[in-house]
Amino acid sequence: MEPLKRWLDRLLVADVFVVIAGAFWFLAAVLCEARGIHQPLAVFQQLWEPLFTPAIGLLMAAAVISGVLGWWQRRTNPSS
Repeated sequence: MEPLKRWLDRLLVADVFVVIAGAFWFLAAVLCEARGIHQPLAVFQQLWEPLFTPAIGLLMAAAVISGVLGWWQRRTNPSS
């Protein structure tokens, strides 16, 4: 079980960096769009569905699952 947990932790850390990089890319693309440079935002829009939407969804799912597991552990083991 421990190797699986380590693998999932690494996947989620990489996912966080993908989401953060996507946020910075979006910010830069919006600034470029304001200056008349359209390509960065067009590329971001092309990658939105296949890359950024699943990455954000995975991050949100991991947060919800972590919260539920923490709640469940506190409920089943009240001495902790």
